[in-house]
Amino acid sequence: MARKRATDLSKTDMTMLVLIVLLVIFGLAVLFSSSEYNGRVRFGDSACYFKKQLFATALGMGVMYMVSSIDYHFFLRLGPVAYLISMFLSGAVLFVGQEINGSKRWLNLGPLSFQPSEFAKVAVILFLAWQIERTKKATMGFGFMCRTILTLLPIIGLVGSNNLSTAIIILGIGGILIFVSNPGYLEFIGLGSAGAGFIAVFLAAESYRLERLAIWRNPEKYEKGFQTIQGLYAIGSGGIFGRGFGNSLQKLGFVPEAQNDMIFSIICEEMGAAGAIFLIFLFAMLLWRLGVAAMHAKDLAGALICCGIMGHLALQVILNIAVVTNTIPNTGITLPFISYGGTSAVFLLGEMGLAMNVGKCDRIN
Repeated sequence: MARKRATDLSKTDMTMLVLIVLLVIFGLAVLFSSSEYNGRVRFGDSACYFKKQLFATALGMGVMYMVSSIDYHFFLRLGPVAYLISMFLSGAVLFVGQEINGSKRWLNLGPLSFQPSEFAKVAVILFLAWQIERTKKATMGFGFMCRTILTLLPIIGLVGSNNLSTAIIILGIGGILIFVSNPGYLEFIGLGSAGAGFIAVFLAAESYRLERLAIWRNPEKYEKGFQTIQGLYAIGSGGIFGRGFGNSLQKLGFVPEAQNDMIFSIICEEMGAAGAIFLIFLFAMLLWRLGVAAMHAKDLAGALICCGIMGHLALQVILNIAVVTNTIPNTGITLPFISYGGTSAVFLLGEMGLAMNVGKCDRIN
């Protein structure tokens, strides 16, 4: 048994594992600092959010270990089933979902809440990898691209009806996997135009989405621009090395829900540009290791899984930082490994387990 464990450990991408652990520890530390005030005011416990996130992270690490120990082809075969379940759960949110802060995105499971959109991201990665791998050489031409995107429209529509940001990420994952598997390039001009049109329709479908564009252009004019302005104050006051860990002023009720989408602004305030650059460096290194795992995968399915995970992580990091710095309108996207969210932590660590699994299989052969 000891020899088997030693062999499994030798097959693990240790660089990727160390980066994941560093991000998890960094995230828990920052979360404790950013959520301390809100936890004390709302629940009388400054460590309330931290305890919940620690539990979810421990569960996620267990899921990551389990997933990394089972051949990824097992999960690949479950791709179609996972996709159907994700559509059912996303549809259920529309009827029996719990509404928090004006958004209906959660399902109650007894004392726990579950966000189906996080499961949908993983399901889409597995489903597309399964679908594209089955087509083998028939991955050329605009027809292949259209067929693949059409299979995603149901989940994009269901998720996008109350969570546009996640729908954009799912669409982005689809585009990335099609790009990886399709040797052509010109077709992506049409795909990009169609994607832009799809997003424009979703923006125009609800007045509050158009309002976000107006707030983004001039946040000082609108009451809802308060969060953006306070986040920018936090970033600007951090300087190069920040106020010091735990010394943020903006987290004291000025930045609403500082432990969620806007947590990057608190990092900038407490750790300055140096802390922000360090965090971005960790993400960049992890993306590099995911790219290495994709390039050395033993088959197309493994490469697609790693590329899908890499695309998911990259899109979410870029969009979150862009929102916090007011580069793009506020879309409610969390920062992976850092923002508060139990469902996100569990499924994201599960995705990391899948990526390490692909790397292990490569080392076996």
